[in-house]
Amino acid sequence: MPRHSGRSGKMSELLQEVRVFAPASVANVSCGFDVLGFALEQPGDEIVARRKDEPGLHISKITGEGGVLPTAVEKNTAGVAAQKLLEHLGSQQGIELEIHKKMPLGSGLGSSAASSVGAIVAINRLLGSPCADHDLLPFAAEGERVACGTAHLDNVAPSLFGGFVLIRSQDPPDVIELECLKPLFATVVHPDIEIKTEDTRNILRRDVALHKAVDQWGNVGGLVVGLLKGDYELIGRSLKDVIIEPIRSVLIPGFEQVKNAALNAGALGSGISGSGPSIFALSATRENGHKIAKAMQQRFDEIGLGNEAYVCKINQQGPQILEER
Repeated sequence: MPRHSGRSGKMSELLQEVRVFAPASVANVSCGFDVLGFALEQPGDEIVARRKDEPGLHISKITGEGGVLPTAVEKNTAGVAAQKLLEHLGSQQGIELEIHKKMPLGSGLGSSAASSVGAIVAINRLLGSPCADHDLLPFAAEGERVACGTAHLDNVAPSLFGGFVLIRSQDPPDVIELECLKPLFATVVHPDIEIKTEDTRNILRRDVALHKAVDQWGNVGGLVVGLLKGDYELIGRSLKDVIIEPIRSVLIPGFEQVKNAALNAGALGSGISGSGPSIFALSATRENGHKIAKAMQQRFDEIGLGNEAYVCKINQQGPQILEER
């Protein structure tokens, strides 16, 4: 991580341009609000970083977002993350960024996190990889602060590291990578509505009943153990959220019908991806993942809500360097 699929540049030669794919992610994973997440094989964003003679960081192009994202570095999530990295390195190198959005905004799939991760991975590689992969996490998190007011890690960490992650601590960052002993496939269905993360955080209660907290702790522990043991039944029993989902789900039309359709089609469990509106489901096979997607999409179709589905394995590699020259 990150793996290289393009031509490797010689370290004795200065790279002029690097293109990186950074994956989408599912945060919270039902019971793990702000502490669990996993990366997807698709969709994701592509970021290009290239050297410029003109000093400073510039965002020259953004595509795929309908013209709504700012190109001003200090207002763009990828720009802020990249600037923090350059300041940390004390680099005066002029750099131009291109951001190619390959997923919907406000989808609950870690769109801002993917852009931030792609930018810092591309720049780090462009400058000769002065930072170890794990040392890039704090800079990516600063992009999240711009996006939703909080530098939370449950999207940026899986996007950067790949696989399932547990965030034991936000400050200081303590991220644990979890390995599942059996294959897991993710089905994610995105309805054609946008929900802002900041808005969904504002509606959450600040106090939680003790009995609900105890249930949630048990589910988080059960899910972690289920992953490590490859216990599908335990994973399924643990994918339950008694605190956040009941509040956020009212913002997603047809949520209960779509979730029940996923479970009835054989999903191990299903819930809100991040802050929504996307809904995820986990399954043991790709074939069943497609069956689940069809059932979920049918429910959205019945209420007249356009949607898009993704079915893929859990992305274990994180960002991928597509090209460097």
